[in-house]
Amino acid sequence: MANRKDKHPTPPPNIPKNVTMFGGKGGVGKTTCAAATAMRHASQGKKTLVISTDPTPSLADIFDLANHDKFVKVLDNLHVAELGMDEVKGMWDKKFGHEVYDIFSQLVDLKYPEFVDFITSILPGLRDEFMVHYIKELTESGEYDRVVWDSAPMGQTMGLLETPGMVREHLKLAPRVYSKLRQGKNTRRSILSIIQSWEKMSNGDIDYLRQEVDFTMVTIPEALAVRQLDGIFAEFAEQGFKFSQLIINNVVTKADSDFLRTKMQQQQQYLTFLHDHHSSIKVIELPLFPHEIRGVERLESVMKLLFPQEDSG
Repeated sequence: MANRKDKHPTPPPNIPKNVTMFGGKGGVGKTTCAAATAMRHASQGKKTLVISTDPTPSLADIFDLANHDKFVKVLDNLHVAELGMDEVKGMWDKKFGHEVYDIFSQLVDLKYPEFVDFITSILPGLRDEFMVHYIKELTESGEYDRVVWDSAPMGQTMGLLETPGMVREHLKLAPRVYSKLRQGKNTRRSILSIIQSWEKMSNGDIDYLRQEVDFTMVTIPEALAVRQLDGIFAEFAEQGFKFSQLIINNVVTKADSDFLRTKMQQQQQYLTFLHDHHSSIKVIELPLFPHEIRGVERLESVMKLLFPQEDSG
């Protein structure tokens, strides 16, 4: 573990970070926690953006928005955005798309839109990579004081960590594979040069995640969710990342029926395990609500539970 820390140094935990990423498996409540956290920042007078990169986003539903643009103001200082494949394709187009197409169009008979669809669908990690880059450029613009990031389920988010390694493996073969390709008709750069630029961008994005982003994990006290945590924590640690907070959602705190009493008993073993195994980070429990969390008023109740010290004093 010492070698991993030396290889991927992380800044001291007391350095404040303006970007918070919420992660976890699907259905554990990370979008709710992200939305409530963003509301807290906005209530403190910070211009805040809560942004989702989940392929099936639910931010608009959480805030009970019917029709909305890509970026919409929901409260004073609070904006909501949901990003999808259109933004990924746009970023690919802006960075490398036309250059890559210019070279490969000598070998394949595809129109440019078809080529972009093909590339963004087959390259592992590309979607996550450009989502990270999009958020990086957005936060570096200084337009927002705080950015709260509702990420894809962890199984998909991990793809962004594998992208640089994938590029490096690709580069090992590139001299043999691409030496036969001419430069593009409209660009002076070779495909190898373009791939090297992509690797540089990937490394910059990973450094951004390590240095500028605070990670919060959301889970529920159930067997499958708890078992998955160790793997996720270990895989992030391998890349030099560390979660600073664990939120345990849907905890039964009142049992007035046999069903709830049984569920409460089942949860106790997982709650004990989670507190014992993650004592080095902040652990917060959120209760199982009797109603759906939707709309600003109900999100405020979650916000007060996430930030009790601040509300009390």
